[in-house]
Amino acid sequence: MASVDSTPSKTDEPNSSVTSAPSQSEGILAADASTGQESVDKAAPPKKRGVPEGLWVKCPGCGASVYKKEVAQRLNVCPKCEYHFYVSATERIAQVLDEGTFEPMNEHLRPSDPLEFSDRRKYADRLVSEQKRTGLSDAVLTGTGMVRARRVAFAVTDSAFIMGSMGSVVGERLTRLIEFATEHDLPLIIISASGGGARMHEGILSLMQMAKVSAALARYDEAGGLFVSVLTNPTMGGVAASFASLGDLVFAEPKALIGFAGPRTIKATIGIELPEGFQTSEFLLEHGYIDRIVPRKSLKTEIARAIDYCGK
Repeated sequence: MASVDSTPSKTDEPNSSVTSAPSQSEGILAADASTGQESVDKAAPPKKRGVPEGLWVKCPGCGASVYKKEVAQRLNVCPKCEYHFYVSATERIAQVLDEGTFEPMNEHLRPSDPLEFSDRRKYADRLVSEQKRTGLSDAVLTGTGMVRARRVAFAVTDSAFIMGSMGSVVGERLTRLIEFATEHDLPLIIISASGGGARMHEGILSLMQMAKVSAALARYDEAGGLFVSVLTNPTMGGVAASFASLGDLVFAEPKALIGFAGPRTIKATIGIELPEGFQTSEFLLEHGYIDRIVPRKSLKTEIARAIDYCGK
């Protein structure tokens, strides 16, 4: 087609009028106002076929889209930046313990609602929905198993169940596991993934679990037991303030958030800027709070090595 000057002509020529290009909503046919002839626009290129959902996941660490299957093969660790994704309690068991060796304990202990607590919804209803959603009866799994043929007492909390907060059942299961480890002279491994501390829905009954579990650990220590505490993202609140920080050896995953209150709460309370990397594994290692940062792929080997080194 010939180019058209947008400057209006001084003389009106019968065949020189040009209509504006039709919008996409008007279809592909455009009629010339003067000649009555129809011109056909080129058809729009076909849309590209979309990527099937569920194949890729966005990494919270580097922001890259990574192949979900590759992440799973790396124990849910980003192949680009080594960010450690959330894994459930059952996945932790499969990653750390020898296959088929886990024997659960105290599963019959179930949470109740002694205070008949209610906020936006009833606590009793919240428990039921969390149990259905996660497949867990509460926020911790406990039992015994083998780590490279070394028998251990083992527990892992799960942040998916009310942020892994420590209610009465969590405290009781941990206490019974510690007492079992004391009686049978077993190394104790607890992997903490608890963004919540004491569970507010149970009030003082939840708060007392911090002291109860800590007292059981003191008796275990007096008996010569070896407690390896593993901190993951996140380990906060009453969990970090009690059993999670009491290990003979304290390991942590890279870049895990570890502390009592969150950084924003602390900053608002004390009114000063916090150091860069505050409450991360790397910051805490530098200041002596933890003993070693252990990537997820090496955790099983490091635990077995610690047991051998300590003669357990």
